[in-house]
Order: sequence, then C-alpha cells, then structure tokens
Amino acid sequence: MNLPLWKLGVAPNAWAVNQAIADITRPPLEPQPVILSTETKSLRLDLAKAAILVIDMQNDFCHPDGWLAHIGVDVTPARQPIKPLQILLPALRSANVPVIWVNWGNRPDLLNISASVHHVYNPTGEGVGLGDPLPSNGAKVLVAGSWAAAVVDELEQLPEDIRVDKYRMSGFWDTPLDTILRNLGRTTLFFAGVNADQCVMTTLQDANFLGYDCILVKDCTATTSPEYCWLATLYNVKQCFGFVTDSEAILKVING
Repeated sequence: MNLPLWKLGVAPNAWAVNQAIADITRPPLEPQPVILSTETKSLRLDLAKAAILVIDMQNDFCHPDGWLAHIGVDVTPARQPIKPLQILLPALRSANVPVIWVNWGNRPDLLNISASVHHVYNPTGEGVGLGDPLPSNGAKVLVAGSWAAAVVDELEQLPEDIRVDKYRMSGFWDTPLDTILRNLGRTTLFFAGVNADQCVMTTLQDANFLGYDCILVKDCTATTSPEYCWLATLYNVKQCFGFVTDSEAILKVING
C-alpha cells in the first residue's frame, strides 16, 4: 500500500513526506529563459528564478499629503514610476514572477528604531518624524497599518503579492525578505520604487552582497534627491552592483 505524500514548505523549497519517507529532492520550477537587454550587456536570465521588489511606493513618499510633501519636498518625481509599474506589474504576474512590496512599516511603539534613524526623519527633534501624526490627516508617519505607510492607491496590490515591512532603508536589514526569496528560489531581482539613491540603492546593494543578481528598472525607479544623486546611482549600479534596464525591455521578453 502506497501512503500519500504531503507537501511541506513552499515550492521549490518543499519536501514531500509521509510516515515512511521524506523526499527532499525539491523538484525545480519549469525554466523560463529569456534574453534581456540592459544598458551594459544582454542578459540571459530565467524568469522562473526572478522576482520584482517594489520599494516604498507609499503615501508618505509619493502623495501630496504625505510626509515628504509635509516637509516641503516636491513629490512629483516620486510619482513617475506609477504609470510604468501599472503596465509592468500585471505582465510580470502573468509570467509568474512574484511581486514583492517592500515598504516602511514601523511598529507603533518604535522599539526597534534607533536614535540615528529617528534623526533622519526629525533632525531638529521639533518636527513631524517617525510615528508622529501628519498635520493634514493625523496618519502616523510610516507606521504599519496607517494611511501614511500604505502603498499609493494608483498601484494595485493583489492577494498573491508578497508584502514585507522594513525598518531601515535596506529591505534586507532585520526583515524576512532574504528567507522569503530563498524559499521561493528567486535569485534574480528586479528593483523598482523610491528613493533610488536611498532605500532602493541600499536594498539593491545588500542583495548584491547576499549573492543575488540585481537589475534596476530605470523608468520604474525615481528619486526626489538632486539629479547628481540619480546619476551616481545609475553609475554605481552598472559599475559595481548589477545592471540597468527599463520596463519596455522586460515587457518585450515577456510578450515574446
């Protein structure tokens, strides 16, 4: 009598087990090799091993009533990725490429936030910083579950998407992101979101240090920082940490 096998874990990092056997071979995902054009090289990559990280497309950074706008920053540049992402994300989902939303989502008590991180958001101690209510609507700055920390309404999040709260600029620091990606067998990462030279760049750098293949999606990424910060980001990604492409090139390989 053959006993049924039960799956333990998330494919492709899953076992099949019963009372008598544990099958730990982990069958691979069906390969989806494509050739993607980037600004430096053509890449042969496997979409079955890819995921996209959409970083900090949140009201506090991209909405005219959010925290950045409150402190006087023009958030127009931060909204530029919205339209290309509206086209790219459904196409990636259709190719079974996971969409992972990596967003600031602090604990309400801020017990894991150091003084140095607080200082970034409230350098004088007298302003509106992490966890403080926005004067415009009372939403608490970058607190998980608040309007301030929510993804902008223009970008649809689907139930099958993955959400990771972060507490520093890097999405890998003190979060489950690395474990999630390894369980999913995803080693090639597309990067999108804001700010390119801050949270996107630090997350991309940490991904590179952890051994992931990193691809910045240029038109799906932006910054409210000065132009030289954007140019330095593009230079450093291409020089040291990965590759730069755009959504049109990705759509071309997905659509054949």
